[in-house]
Order: sequence, then C-alpha cells, then structure tokens
Amino acid sequence: MFAHSWALLFLAVPVVLLLWEWGWRQDRTPFPIDHAQHRKRHVLGFGLRAAAGLPALLLANGVLLLAGPQRLSDPRDERELTNIEICLDVSGSMGWPISTGANQVRYEVAMDAISRFTEARKGDACGLTIFGGETVRWTPLTRDLDAIRLATPFLDPETQPVHMRSTRIGGALRACLATLTQQEEGDRMIVLISDGQSSDLGGGAAGEIGRELRDAEISLFAIHIGDGEAPAQLSEVVGPTGGAVFAAHDRHALQQVFDEIDTMKLAKLKPSAPKPVDWYRPFALAGFLLLILHVLAQFGMRYLPW
Repeated sequence: MFAHSWALLFLAVPVVLLLWEWGWRQDRTPFPIDHAQHRKRHVLGFGLRAAAGLPALLLANGVLLLAGPQRLSDPRDERELTNIEICLDVSGSMGWPISTGANQVRYEVAMDAISRFTEARKGDACGLTIFGGETVRWTPLTRDLDAIRLATPFLDPETQPVHMRSTRIGGALRACLATLTQQEEGDRMIVLISDGQSSDLGGGAAGEIGRELRDAEISLFAIHIGDGEAPAQLSEVVGPTGGAVFAAHDRHALQQVFDEIDTMKLAKLKPSAPKPVDWYRPFALAGFLLLILHVLAQFGMRYLPW
C-alpha cells in the first residue's frame, strides 16, 4: 500500500517515455552502414532498448518512493498501562534509622527501593505524592520515571517544614484517589510507604477509605518501614482493595517487598493489530541497482548520437 496513492498518477510519465523509446520513436539518424547487408542481432537490439528504458524505470521508481510505500507490521503484544501512585511518608520519623542500631535512614532506603521499583515498571505511568501533616502531589503521573528518581534530594524529612512533621495517611490516600480516578486508561495502584500510626485513620475511617478505593478499582499496597509490625489500621484500609500489607526492617527486606509487589501486580499484555509502517528498503535497493545499470550502459550499450 502507499501513504500517498494519488502520487501514483505520475507513473503515466515513465510509461509514456517507455512507449516512446520502445515503439513510437521513428526519428533515429540513419548511417551508411544501415543500408548495407548485415544479419539481425536480436540480443543487441533487446539490450539497446532495455538500456534506453532505464531512465524511465528510474523515474517510475522515484514516483513509487514519493508515494510512500508501506506494509503491515507484524502483530505483537503491547503492554497495558498501569497507573501507579507512590505515596511516601516524609514526616520527621522517616529521618530515623530504619531499625535499632542500623546506620541506614528510612527515607534514603525507601527512595532507593522506589527507584529500583520504577525501573522495573518501565512502560507504566508513575506519580509521587508525599505527605506528613499535609499532602503534596510532587510528581504527576508520567512515563518519564527519571522525574521520581531525581526528586530524592528535595524530599529529605530533615528539610521539611513544621506542618509536614506529623503523619496523616488518610488524607494522603484520598489525594491519591482523586488523582487516579482522573485516569480513564489503564489499571490503578497505590504503593504506600510509611513508618508510623496515622492520626486520621481511626473511628472507622480506615475501612471507609478502603471501600472508596475498592469502588474506584484501585489496589493498595502498604509498606510499614521500621521496627515492629505494621499497624492494624493499615490492614483495615488495605483489606477491601485486594492489596497487601508488608513490614520491612532493613534495605534488603524493603527491596524484596517491592519485588513481591511487582510479581503480584504483573504488567498486562494485549494483542495489537498490525499497523502500516514505511517500507522504502526494497524500492531504494531497486533504484540503486537501476542507477548502476544506467551508468554502465553509458559505456557502450546505447544508440549512437542523433
């Protein structure tokens, strides 16, 4: 097929030129030898006519190239989009060691694991929301995952203002809910990373938020980072969504948690229909071959000047 099929109308020009060279042309200059007796040389005559038609064939090949030749691509599976909102706690306690006696800061370990996780989810759209006492949508959903990895120096809990020192998970999850419900395409997932109890998940609020996430078809995975077990309120909010709660006490354990989330929420593939793609190669090779033949023919396979 051709992208600009109307251009094929210009093929009439090389067709007329071929007819002129091979049949219509009667004005060649006679030489004395033309009136002598000699045998018919059919092979030479055919070669001369073929050589004379090479410019017209080159022109026809050029017209085909200008028309934009295309072919259907091979069918293949495409990755379905997953919208992943990473909800990161940057309250003051995230600047503490990840566990008793460790020299690894919770925030730094969490950001390193997030970077590895986003690297594994290439093709998905990821966003970053940070929270403490308030919630800030730091990075919108994007497939440019470097934007999340480059945010590390600016989110250190030690540099956060006073109103970010407390922990309000409920408000952060509702902010992520509002972000993800605006996405019409793809699955939806929230990865929550926090290290403490939330001041706004009590009194049944955890179950209510969980049901809101479930109704919006959002899966929630919560990671408690630090000493001790994950708070019960995290299980309450995660339960209705079909997600899971994890506890990580060191860098290796946290990375294993992200790897497990990646396997639990596998990327989906969908078959894609063949699409037209440019197909210039055979026409370019044919034009190159015709050009070489035309140049070689000029060394002797041609009519005498007229």
